[in-house]
Amino acid sequence: MIKHLMRLTLLSLFLLAVFVGYLSWNGIKGLHQANSLIQPALFTVDQGMPFSAVADQLARKHLISNAFWLRVWVRLNRDGREIKAGEYEITPGMTTIQVLDEMIAGRVKTWSVQFIEGWTFAEMRRALDDQEKLQHVLKGLPDGKIMAMLGHAGQVPEGLFFPDTYQFERGQTDLSILRRAYQKMQKVLDAEWQQRAQNLPYKTPYQALIMASLVEKETGLASERAKIAGVFVRRLEKGMRLQTDPAVIYGLGRQYQGDLTRKDLTLDTPYNTYRHGGLPPTPIAMPGQGAIHAALHPEAGRALYFVARGDGSHQFSDTLAEHDKAVRRYQIYHRRRDYRSSPEQEGKP
Repeated sequence: MIKHLMRLTLLSLFLLAVFVGYLSWNGIKGLHQANSLIQPALFTVDQGMPFSAVADQLARKHLISNAFWLRVWVRLNRDGREIKAGEYEITPGMTTIQVLDEMIAGRVKTWSVQFIEGWTFAEMRRALDDQEKLQHVLKGLPDGKIMAMLGHAGQVPEGLFFPDTYQFERGQTDLSILRRAYQKMQKVLDAEWQQRAQNLPYKTPYQALIMASLVEKETGLASERAKIAGVFVRRLEKGMRLQTDPAVIYGLGRQYQGDLTRKDLTLDTPYNTYRHGGLPPTPIAMPGQGAIHAALHPEAGRALYFVARGDGSHQFSDTLAEHDKAVRRYQIYHRRRDYRSSPEQEGKP
């Protein structure tokens, strides 16, 4: 009788072991199976969040197969304290182990904000304000306060930030993005200044930056940048006024209604290059590297004038008589409904 009971006990233990093993095998196997997501999902690991809570929340949101078996697997194979805080993207087809590996490696989801060549600082600020994933510490602050926070008190921000696409993680500050853009502009401008052409009418890199912003706003055609710069440089050298409309428009600010009038050209602002000689006091927009390079490598020639053809390109003239003919041809007799002074550029609003 005792032997019979022992056999039954051993058999029960064996079956239990087989059953537990089967469950364990299926549970662990499930950690290596693809999820059933239809579209990517975001999951945030908060700072100091225990691994057990991470596993439970992942399972509750149906982002992993089983929290219990994940905890078992981690206890046997990894250290749950290795996971990094941050926002993660879990994509369709990922396994539970792959999700864990992402969190241990700290491969957090990154977002991006793009600053477009030719944008003003105000447009940059609006782009930052629209980024929900950023921590906003600059909203509502005056420009001067922002520059002070960047460590450059007293500087006018216009044109000092490099137009580019900047990646960031959830929770980073808008100030950190501006700091990176400022540093990149300084790096690009310094490098281009070191390689500049000889005998330019700029005493400082900042003056070259002002010129680059004018070039940026006058044309979106890469092939015309150096030509535009050449015209402006020759005008400066001859003591002629630059007479560039984008600078006048910038100086008008909110007064500008979309069409530059004769009255607008008579208003006395520091940026009215029809009334004041030399460069404007500051850049009027963010120039890209192409415009900076053109400002520091203007194309040689004799042209002193240019006028928009209406298709985005410009007609260059050596003399005022030739320029007057071009103006009559392109801006008076042949003005079209789709006329524009600069080409439409991909990515620009």
